[in-house]
Amino acid sequence: MNIDSVFVRLRVDDLDAAVVFYERITGETAARFAFADVSLARIGPFLLFSGSDEAVRRVAGVAATLSVADLDVAVKEAIEAGAEVVMPAVPTPNGRRAVVRHPHGGVFEYVGP
Repeated sequence: MNIDSVFVRLRVDDLDAAVVFYERITGETAARFAFADVSLARIGPFLLFSGSDEAVRRVAGVAATLSVADLDVAVKEAIEAGAEVVMPAVPTPNGRRAVVRHPHGGVFEYVGP
């Protein structure tokens, strides 16, 4: 599997205030977007998100986001190694995503072309 990078996922109450902090410590500008009624900001290795309890429940159970070079290949290889697809690949504002449960229980979002 070709994992390009890993993003730490963190729910925050005030996305605007959190963005200021993470932009400062990373030296990068936030890429903001929305998905399924959740507001998100990607800043360096951090993926911050906020929204109502109901909206974030769908994304809060994922431990981290893995950016991969080829989503189809990465998911196939994960399945062959014993992983289970929780949510098949769907288009998002940042490419396509799939959610995969690894054999030891960790749930990860895979994002890639």
